[in-house]
Amino acid sequence: MSDEEKSGPSAHGIHNEGSMDLSPDPDQHLSAAEKDEVDRKLVRRLDMILMPWLCLLYLLAFLDRTNIGNAKIAGLAKELDLTTSSYNATLTLFFVSYAIFEPVTNILLKKLRPSVFIPIIMVLWGCSMLGMGFVHNWSGLMAARWFLGLTEAGLFPGVNYYLSCWYKRSEFGVRAAIFFSAAALSGSFGGLLAAAIEMMDGIGGKPGWAWIFILEGLLTVVIGVVSFWMVHDFPDEATFLSEDDRARVLRRLRLDQQSSAEHEEFKMSYFWAAIKDWKMWLGMVIYMGCDMPLYAFSLFLPSIVAGLGWNTSVIRAQLMSVPPYAVAAVFTVVIGFIADRTASRGLCNILVSLFGVAGFAMLLGSDVPAVQYAGTFLGALGIYPCISNTISWVANNIEGVYKRGVVLGFVIGWGNLNGVVSSNIYFNQPHFPEGHGVVMGFMALFLFGGSILMTVLLRVENARRRRGERDHWIQGLNDKEIEMLGDNSPTFFYTV
Repeated sequence: MSDEEKSGPSAHGIHNEGSMDLSPDPDQHLSAAEKDEVDRKLVRRLDMILMPWLCLLYLLAFLDRTNIGNAKIAGLAKELDLTTSSYNATLTLFFVSYAIFEPVTNILLKKLRPSVFIPIIMVLWGCSMLGMGFVHNWSGLMAARWFLGLTEAGLFPGVNYYLSCWYKRSEFGVRAAIFFSAAALSGSFGGLLAAAIEMMDGIGGKPGWAWIFILEGLLTVVIGVVSFWMVHDFPDEATFLSEDDRARVLRRLRLDQQSSAEHEEFKMSYFWAAIKDWKMWLGMVIYMGCDMPLYAFSLFLPSIVAGLGWNTSVIRAQLMSVPPYAVAAVFTVVIGFIADRTASRGLCNILVSLFGVAGFAMLLGSDVPAVQYAGTFLGALGIYPCISNTISWVANNIEGVYKRGVVLGFVIGWGNLNGVVSSNIYFNQPHFPEGHGVVMGFMALFLFGGSILMTVLLRVENARRRRGERDHWIQGLNDKEIEMLGDNSPTFFYTV
């Protein structure tokens, strides 16, 4: 056993086997070095089995919710006679249904099991996407977008919660970053795919924008069906693990002060514990500071690029939207790795957000196309890493199966509800001054300012716990009762 597991506070909590009801140790006969090697092999195996497929699912999800931006400049708005207001209303409706249903999806995920819940919602949103290719008016497009938001609502909060039930807090951030980098890759992939699909214009009597929806919807349905065999359940029920490996996963999580991988019945007390936790509310503020800019960027980047004044064709505008996403995908993973290694998620948010503020300032303040295009790169660099880092930060500091699920649902749901703002601030083409200004304000006030406040408050609370000022919270409690306190236990130290 490592020294960290034996005693003392760390950046990620206190590990004390004597005070925990741990799972059986199948490796108790091994030396410390041998145990470390077994652990590394186990984590590598989890990465290879869990991560690639989950990344593919989110790539498709983000592609399906944002490809309307590509379809717009491919003729969607003109053919359906959409005004700026009606197009923005279509974008808005997605976020309404998406945000309404997000807070409850993690409870459904736990009750129905990931191997059932995730494939079902994938098939359903793939059908909604497919339906968008056959609409003939604004009303049909609105209906399809409503159901797309409703059915997609469970994936992002669900997978982040799911990953937090597999990995230690010091490992979760980079996995969440890799998972979310699929969103940036979907931007690159979406631009390339849209440019190719547009060449099908007229085939089967369908315009190119319709084929974007039809082909991408069909792909999602197929992948959704295959997911019944490719998505696995929580660690205590995962069939791809041996009995010993299940015990290893559960044990390493308990040493990390997590019980979220194990079976637990839902009680309303977990819901109210989440509602009363100040970290959830401040997390919602921070997340809206990066999620609103995320959707503004991803929904309108093709239009922004098309309006730079370079007289770009539609296909060239689609292709020019690819590089900012590609750079952002790499940077997201790099920041996830750094945040895991340093356990300084707040500082990462603070510094990275400044890239985004600078990027949108360039878009807002310059009329030079090259400067504006450079601003799109900085904007992407400032937004994408903060999404996964903020979710990891919140998940790191909330303990308990359902409490964490509820908190993530509210944080992510509120962030996505701010997509309503994203959908209604870009209207004065080609320079969009109002849109860029609002995005910059959100990043400066909520993301940058909120991250500073959260970091300060968590450091103050950790200091109080180290000084023993919270020890009276556990007086007279047994080990099980102390464990049930979760992140309210004075032995739990927050990730700052």
